Amino acid sequence: MKLLSAFTLLSISLVTLTVAAESNWTQWRGSAGNGLSNATGVPQTFSKDNVVWKTELPGAGQSSPIFWEDTVYLTSATENGKQRVVIAVERTTGDIQWQTIVWEGEAEDTHAMNNRASSTCATDGESVIAFFGKGGLHSLDAKTGKIVWSRDLGNFEGPWGTGASPVIVDGLVIQNCDADNESSLMAFQLETGKTVWKTSRETIRGWSTPVVFQTDGRKELILNGHSKVVSYNIANGDVYWECIASVGRGTPTLALTKETVISVPGRSGTMVAIRPGGAGDVSGKQEAWRVERGGGRDLPSPLVVGDYLIVTRLRPGIITCYDNRNGEQLWQQRVEGGFSSSPIAINGIVYTVTESGVTHVFKPANSFESVSKNSVDATLEETFRASPAAFDGHLLIRSDKFLYCIGEK
Repeated sequence: MKLLSAFTLLSISLVTLTVAAESNWTQWRGSAGNGLSNATGVPQTFSKDNVVWKTELPGAGQSSPIFWEDTVYLTSATENGKQRVVIAVERTTGDIQWQTIVWEGEAEDTHAMNNRASSTCATDGESVIAFFGKGGLHSLDAKTGKIVWSRDLGNFEGPWGTGASPVIVDGLVIQNCDADNESSLMAFQLETGKTVWKTSRETIRGWSTPVVFQTDGRKELILNGHSKVVSYNIANGDVYWECIASVGRGTPTLALTKETVISVPGRSGTMVAIRPGGAGDVSGKQEAWRVERGGGRDLPSPLVVGDYLIVTRLRPGIITCYDNRNGEQLWQQRVEGGFSSSPIAINGIVYTVTESGVTHVFKPANSFESVSKNSVDATLEETFRASPAAFDGHLLIRSDKFLYCIGEK
């Protein structure tokens, strides 16, 4: 028993050292908002035998896992949406550290494809920010789960529910508040929740999360929308520039290259790559390229890996690869099922999860290069619409009911 205890302590110490050396995954699409992870040793082939732990989550949710050091944060809706909950899970064991009910009330309508806990949290290691649409915007102490402040941002009318995630930048919490009754982009003080600025937007539903782009002269906050992409001044919410995109619901978050932001519409239309740094209407002026994109509904956010742009589709389940320098389509791959979750890349290898929980792993290249097709044997009752996250040696995958940690046991 003493030998076993010593071995266990050594293992915990090694895990602690590993955690300290890793990059945290602090918001939707990771700390840089680009879906790229530098985690090492993540399994590229796995099965149910590689499930290190599996944690049942209260209620149902579609928010993607984020983490800071040894704690994973997610959201859920319980009591058929009458309660909204923020959850902290211990990353190495899967134990729930705390769960806090941040809102209770009459549940709003939402679409069957959506959920009342779809927005992903954001954290700086001290605060955890969670958004629930009608259920409000909340800041919690990252260690204890105690509510620090809460804001009621309105009803967010519309038949589809909400899904835009908060981001933390320059001491501010930024939240996309697009809806059918009123649309705006808002900034709040991280420490107090006090409104810093509010900028009106096109009044129509939207689910995209803003990204931050650093040009030579300034840092821009850029947001996809129903008919245009808009760049904002982070400090005061003033508009830097606008670019007409495609009238197709601004569901996907923008993809980032070193020179451009790439907008993919939520419905058929045109994809456009825009060079930030301009002023006013930059349509046709600061575009690197613009190409037609037909077909079905695009819920997932696109992903840039090197010179490749990866776009996944819900119905039918298709993976498409483009050259992100000119928008040229390189290949398309049909898969069984469809994608609601957005792909991520771990050291250049793409991981994307279907609604039934099948993870396709492939290399971005001029032709489709499959690495593996993997399943954790989830139940038929589970739906996978959250995007994965990774830390050294492990992959986190979330269904509406469970959080899975995959790795070498």
